Amino acid sequence: MKTAILGSGLIGRSWAMVFARGGHDVVLWDQDSAQVDKALAHIAKTLPEMEEAGLIDAAAEVGSRITGAATLAEAVSGVAFIQENIVERAEPKQQLFAEVERLAPADAIISSSTSAIMPSVIFAALGSRQRCVVSHPLNPPHLAPIVELCGAAFTSPDVVARTRDFMMSCGMSPITVKREIEGFILNRLQFALLNEAFRLIAGGFVTAEDLDKTIKDGLALRWSFMGPIETIDLNAPQGVADYLQRYSQTIRGVVDTQSASAPWPDSVGTTLDMERRAVVPRNKLADATAWRDRRLMALAAHKRSQEKKTPR
Repeated sequence: MKTAILGSGLIGRSWAMVFARGGHDVVLWDQDSAQVDKALAHIAKTLPEMEEAGLIDAAAEVGSRITGAATLAEAVSGVAFIQENIVERAEPKQQLFAEVERLAPADAIISSSTSAIMPSVIFAALGSRQRCVVSHPLNPPHLAPIVELCGAAFTSPDVVARTRDFMMSCGMSPITVKREIEGFILNRLQFALLNEAFRLIAGGFVTAEDLDKTIKDGLALRWSFMGPIETIDLNAPQGVADYLQRYSQTIRGVVDTQSASAPWPDSVGTTLDMERRAVVPRNKLADATAWRDRRLMALAAHKRSQEKKTPR
């Protein structure tokens, strides 16, 4: 199947590797043609690393399925699935989708990587909006398999189902957002944690470094292979109902203090930046991102090796 990636930045180039490893032909396009060249160079470097980690079988074969396009019309010609990844603002997306609708095959699914904008906002003006859906990944999707699928009331259920099947064929782990909500599921959970983290740091309860330790050396160890509901189900002898019977009063008491707390101050950004730049200087951020991807690669390989051992 031929697919198109519109926007060839960090997310776009990662999606290209996802679709190509699923056996699909991929065409990359960007308003800035230099981004396509950068994306292809990044992909050529990354795929062998993925093969070495055991995440794909043949880097050269996967890479051969990915090409660039000079124009939007060329990129969407004959495609069955389109993934948009441009700037996170509604108006530019709306303008791009109007062009895509005019140029792409009438039966191609149009999908957006937006992290928070509801599909009813970005697709509403399209005449063929029933074929439009949000497919929001975690960054970077070629190493983090979760993808949230969210349609609007006008989205065809068949389009959501076909997108889910397509994502699964590419090695992703799709979830369906049953009703539209701003931020979808992943970011609403992430922002709730970040909001409390910012307030704790701004309130002088903990440093940024120790806050991060709490997650990466604590909660994330469990959350890397089981979700929070699975976690509490195993944290009481008789399961989740037993857990809630034991701890509901404690949880509600803490949550009441969170909901009553003042919002975190704007100054927290400066505080966090000072702490983080002392650990990772600004000119080393790209190196730190590459380190993150190597760690994610190793974790993905480990999780893949353990999947068949999960008790059910």
